[in-house]
Amino acid sequence: MKSVLFRDIQYLTPDFKVAQGFVGVRGRDIVYLGQTAPDDAAEYESQIMGRGKLLLPGLVNTHTHLAMTLLRGYGENLSLQDWLFTRIFPFEAKLTSDAIYWATQLALAESLRFGTTSSTDMYMDVQAVCRAADEAGCKINADLMAPVGGDEQSERPFVGALAALKQWHGYDEGRILIDSYIHAEYTTSEERCRFMADIARQHDLNMNLHLSETHLEHEECKQRHNGQSPTAYFAGLGVFDQPTTVAHAVWVEPEDIKLLVAHGVTVAHNPVSNLKLASGIAPVPAMLQAGVNVALGTDSVASNNNLNLWEEMKLMGLLHKTAAKDPTVITPAEVLAAATINGARAQRRDNTGVIEVGKRADLQMLNIDQPHMQPCHDLLNNLVYAAQGSDVELTMVDGRILYQSGEFSSIDYERVVHEVEKHRQQILKQL
Repeated sequence: MKSVLFRDIQYLTPDFKVAQGFVGVRGRDIVYLGQTAPDDAAEYESQIMGRGKLLLPGLVNTHTHLAMTLLRGYGENLSLQDWLFTRIFPFEAKLTSDAIYWATQLALAESLRFGTTSSTDMYMDVQAVCRAADEAGCKINADLMAPVGGDEQSERPFVGALAALKQWHGYDEGRILIDSYIHAEYTTSEERCRFMADIARQHDLNMNLHLSETHLEHEECKQRHNGQSPTAYFAGLGVFDQPTTVAHAVWVEPEDIKLLVAHGVTVAHNPVSNLKLASGIAPVPAMLQAGVNVALGTDSVASNNNLNLWEEMKLMGLLHKTAAKDPTVITPAEVLAAATINGARAQRRDNTGVIEVGKRADLQMLNIDQPHMQPCHDLLNNLVYAAQGSDVELTMVDGRILYQSGEFSSIDYERVVHEVEKHRQQILKQL
């Protein structure tokens, strides 16, 4: 791997202050931070001038369904239940491994374009997803997915999945990790929930699931399970025994938040998707106050419709101020933490998420010498409320520059777009 020296560049420190100086990367790691150039500056193979630029940790998307790029714009203006059962699930039933592979490649290109270096992906065919991430060079937590619906025994769908676990978990010094996954209480039997929890414990995996996304989901769970909320139900099944990330948590109650804190559960906040599907507004300020690790996710492009975490950051910074009628409830530092270090913690990636010597070089470089970023009274405020995903000029994962100034080094973008369109048309003909 090449060595890269960022010269005279502003960068974000772990305590969310802005420093200026030199940042050196060798191999996968950040090896130098300083106000002056390192003694071995001439030995760096690539040198990037930092005037008008800002270096940030790469963003972490803690809830998405990458291959659903194939469904961008396909199911619109529907409630969650109608969206899932009349549009999404029928389309997904026609997906092939090849379609999932190419759609994931497209999603990873989009993610890199917007500065995202790691994603937690909930989707079927973990082999295809991991192969796409491997070739793209991205970090990913890919899920062993329990199928939705049906009455077959829990073990049957895992013949291939457990082989994928053996092949991919910890691959390439941990760049690819495998998680356990439950879609939701309303789509997964109690037997399967216990089975997935057992898989997570046996193999020391993270757990991911959808939780209390809609009011209907939340209340019907209580009707089915003697008043238990989805949070209480999953806690009682041992689902939270392993480090867990729950997506949405829009309708959690105060007692649910206490349970999330007690079990160390991360909430992946998806403000754009929650608004688009009219699911509601998650009580994020109450979660933060209680000590929940809140991270950010885009959900899929079928319910967003993009993978631009910069939009999620701005909306997180604005939405809860209005909901609480209090402009102080969310700070820019809390938003930036949700998009970076909190996501890294959720993925159990302790070696990334901040710019610090010894950490992995998962970085993004923004062009901040632009009209919408001037003047700058406070750079954190500008980042959350003024910056755009299109400001990202460079994205680096494990010390490799994968995107720079419109070019992808590991993805054949034109072929990816061609293949995705081909598979889209083939699926539509079958519906």
